[in-house]
Amino acid sequence: MLRVARCLLSLALTAVALPVHAQSGYPNKPITLVVPLPPGGTNDIMARAVADKMSAALGQQVVVENRASGGSGTVATRAVAKGPADGYTLLLAYTSTMATGPHMFANVGYDVRKDFAPIGMIGMAPTLLLVHPSVTYRNVGDLVADMRASKEPFQVGTPGVSTVNHLAAVLLGQQAGVKLQSIPYKGSQPLITDLVGGHIKVGFNPIPVSRGALEGKLIRALAATSLKRSSTFPDLPTIAESGLPGFDAVLTYGIAAPAGTPRPIVDRLNKVLRDVLATDEVKRRLIQEGAEPTPTTPEEHAAIIDREETKWSALIKSIGLKPQ
Repeated sequence: MLRVARCLLSLALTAVALPVHAQSGYPNKPITLVVPLPPGGTNDIMARAVADKMSAALGQQVVVENRASGGSGTVATRAVAKGPADGYTLLLAYTSTMATGPHMFANVGYDVRKDFAPIGMIGMAPTLLLVHPSVTYRNVGDLVADMRASKEPFQVGTPGVSTVNHLAAVLLGQQAGVKLQSIPYKGSQPLITDLVGGHIKVGFNPIPVSRGALEGKLIRALAATSLKRSSTFPDLPTIAESGLPGFDAVLTYGIAAPAGTPRPIVDRLNKVLRDVLATDEVKRRLIQEGAEPTPTTPEEHAAIIDREETKWSALIKSIGLKPQ
């Protein structure tokens, strides 16, 4: 609660950061929305899904700028945090930069609660628990039973250490009380390739990169990792409803500004973002990428950042992962 209070206090203080006359004409020039990763990934898609519509509503272009500076996005995130708090440089804030990254990289140079003014969420996306078609598991219960019967740690493929997919596997092992051996791949596509080839039988992977193999019946999905069922796969049960209540491992995407951004600017951007997320076009685009549109207030966004950082930092600590 103290952490949430600090973040909410930061939001409240933004209202007095600039004179009123400096805010009344906002925006009077283009706004940069920084995606701290290369173009083409899901984060980039999330940013571009809302940027054009926000541009039309604000009367100024929202320019998506990819800054692939390393550290799984933490380097560019730090640069935004230390930049001017005037509402003209925003950040695509996502799970790796706001929850897991600060615990995987030494001295990232920012505090997710103190150094940002959350604007609002864009969406949340589950990952999928996938299996090769040759396995006979009908559901998560069958899989867990096999894991418990295994004399050796059960192998589960993931697209890299410290990704939400990797941490979802760890969480499954902890909640089910089974020993897992996470097999890290160099990305989501190599994992799909090995799942299709039967070189590994079980894995966690995001929806977009898994969709083609699923539609071709080259792999099967046992469950989604969100609390609620995915709109993309409404007939697919969640792990939480399959015997592990409360299981929740999702990717979060939102927009944040540097701490100290005036509250009227935060409120203006939040309203525009929420209006954009209510349009059918943006809803369809997000759902196509496996995400659930998630409009929030700035305070709700702050609470989500706090919750996700608290959850994942504790899990990372529990398995002894050390910052690089």
